[in-house]
Amino acid sequence: MSPLSPGAERVLEVSGLNVTVKTAEGRLPIISNIGFELKRGRVLGLVGESGSGKSVTCLSILQLLDPTTTCMEGSICLQGRELNGLKKEEVRRIRGKEIALIMQNPMNAFSPLFTIGDQFIETIRTHTLLTKKQAIELALNSLQEVNLPDAFELMRKYPFQLSGGMLQRVMIAFAMCLRPAVLIADEPTTSLDMNNQMQVLCLLRRICTEYGTSILLISHDLGVIAEMADDVAVMQHGRIVEKAEVCELFDHPQHVYTKELLDARIQIGNNQPSKSLMRAQ
Repeated sequence: MSPLSPGAERVLEVSGLNVTVKTAEGRLPIISNIGFELKRGRVLGLVGESGSGKSVTCLSILQLLDPTTTCMEGSICLQGRELNGLKKEEVRRIRGKEIALIMQNPMNAFSPLFTIGDQFIETIRTHTLLTKKQAIELALNSLQEVNLPDAFELMRKYPFQLSGGMLQRVMIAFAMCLRPAVLIADEPTTSLDMNNQMQVLCLLRRICTEYGTSILLISHDLGVIAEMADDVAVMQHGRIVEKAEVCELFDHPQHVYTKELLDARIQIGNNQPSKSLMRAQ
């Protein structure tokens, strides 16, 4: 867990974010008046049931929504720079270097036609002036940092030759090799078994503490949020209905929907001690 630091630098600020989908009947709102901030070296958990708008919020921040079918309004400020309205070329230079994404399904993050090494080297050289040799060295070091053995042999493999857990760690290596200020992790442990889930969460925690990276952790798993987050925002029907420090939210939820989420977690047998008690142990 990151230490509590109320005066920490704001790395990402989202305010008044609205997204609508264009339909034959007009515009249909998907998310409405979303606002939150992410401070350096801290983890913000964004929680809610499927369809609540978590992933759309993530795609909005990354400027990955299709402008022909959606309309986005509001402010997305990354280290003092407004992202909403930037040209595609400018966004591409920022995405992957200053802000990175870990996807829910790691297989979707890679092309099946190219080796891990080819894709890794291309990613590095797209955002830097490194030579191919330097990019290979950086890729190998990054894979070793996420505890992947035989990094050189792994670079020669294709995505289908790796397990889901290995691919997820490769994706983390991709995301972190250029030390972005913000890392968006969209359901990073959903498709993994318990052992691989713990490995991924440990890696994310280390990234946060060692590099000062800010993490927006999107999940419907309250256990993951309790383990990782410093602060939590709860989404329902495209709106944020409650924001609080993680201990406060788990021990003293205010909104009826937050209480329902916590009650549902208890009823399905995932009851755990309150977050403040877990930290004290």
